[in-house]
Amino acid sequence: MPSPIRRDKIIVVQGGNRPVAESLCSCSANRSLIELLWPSSDASILIYLLLTAVVVAIIAGWLLNLFSMPGNWLIVGSLALFAWVVRHDPSWHVGWGLVGVEVVLAMVAEGLELVAGAAGAAKLGGSKRGAMLSVVGSVTGAIMGAGVGLPLPVIGPVAGVVLGAAVGALAGAMLGEAWKGRTLGEGWEIGQAAFRGRLLGTLAKLAISSAMVVIALSAIVASFF
Repeated sequence: MPSPIRRDKIIVVQGGNRPVAESLCSCSANRSLIELLWPSSDASILIYLLLTAVVVAIIAGWLLNLFSMPGNWLIVGSLALFAWVVRHDPSWHVGWGLVGVEVVLAMVAEGLELVAGAAGAAKLGGSKRGAMLSVVGSVTGAIMGAGVGLPLPVIGPVAGVVLGAAVGALAGAMLGEAWKGRTLGEGWEIGQAAFRGRLLGTLAKLAISSAMVVIALSAIVASFF
């Protein structure tokens, strides 16, 4: 009976017309991508560094929503990346099921923001120029509002961003309607609708984004118990 010789995780059976090779890497199916690329003790360090980056991205995503940016998709993207890296490690609770829930919540949040922001102004006959400048004004107002609210820690910047975005949407809509040739009274009515829509849309998006953050961080924390 030929004796097997182990060479670099390959068994080569001597004898016969040709060598018979068998890979011994079947155990890799239960290991993360990082552990496969760096099969040393450094792999766990890299995973925890990636996890830290994911947590930072989740918080940054929530903050970006304040400025009418697609922050929820940053949350989804960071979780999807981590889920893919540790997809073969069942000890992590960050999987594709969690990513799917976050995708649904992000879509609902974007839909509510879009409907709330456009429905009121469109009902009053708002123009495309008004809608475009309303978005520009909303982002500008959010940035300025954050600066105004800085003297009051935490709550001040958040409230300043939300109200600043709404006021900016009002101003942008009025400017757009004036550019379109509408009267000041007509622009004011449409601007008020843009203000209410932006305020309600931002609050709804922030509420859902907060739920996304809680769900994501809960899954990460649960992975350690």
